[in-house]
Amino acid sequence: MAIMTEPQTQEKRLNIADKDGQFSKEAKSIPNFVTSDDPSAELPAEKGRYVFYLNLGCPWAHRTNIVHKLKGLQDVIQQKDPLYGFTKHSQLYFKADPNYEGRYLVPTLWDKKRETIVSNESSEIIRMLYPAFDAFVEPSLRESEKPLFPEDQRADIESMNEWVYDTINNGVYKTGFASTQEAYNENVYKLFESLDRVEAHLEARKTRFLFGDHITEADIRLYPSIARFDVAYHTLFKCNLKTIRHDYPRLHEWLRTLYWDKTQETNGGAFGNTTH
Repeated sequence: MAIMTEPQTQEKRLNIADKDGQFSKEAKSIPNFVTSDDPSAELPAEKGRYVFYLNLGCPWAHRTNIVHKLKGLQDVIQQKDPLYGFTKHSQLYFKADPNYEGRYLVPTLWDKKRETIVSNESSEIIRMLYPAFDAFVEPSLRESEKPLFPEDQRADIESMNEWVYDTINNGVYKTGFASTQEAYNENVYKLFESLDRVEAHLEARKTRFLFGDHITEADIRLYPSIARFDVAYHTLFKCNLKTIRHDYPRLHEWLRTLYWDKTQETNGGAFGNTTH
């Protein structure tokens, strides 16, 4: 039987679970999109106009950092010290909207020209980065040449994204932040059922990556959770029925491949170089 830590201690420490003990990842999303096909658009793709705010240890921010490096956007979208002399991330949100009442999230994509937040939703930001800035990167890194979201695999990728997000990406938090034994049990078993499912998927396909021999969005979205699993989620979040290293050989091989690869496939190490 899986056993969580003592409920009152955990709830007092985190104070983020609902009354039924379930963790709910609720946040105010700011969904704007940079476009590449209309120079007159409100948010056109321009070199040097946009800035990324990231926490290098955050798995949601990590996926955007991976794509930033895979696409070779280091000289196009800056990652820099805070603008305006700000010392708190909340100050950026209040500059964009003095009446903002949501959480202060990373990743945050900032528009220096309009002095506002473009987006703070990682899944939308990475989709934005695939094609929007391709005019400023090497031809071999463009979405038309090296697709991260290939049209013929989109339905399968979207399907995997849905359950990976719910039971793995967010599942580790629903497990670790549960404040009742019932909520913990409900989520920890779903988490490991999904890890079993990924392992079976890799075993059946016998490919380097989730959907073939080239990296796709599915790899990008899963990687930050698996990279942190044994060292953080297994211990701190009590996701401790199994470990990736000892119990999931195909998933462990997939993780090692992405982490250590320094070839053109990862643009010189986009996964390993952004893992913190």
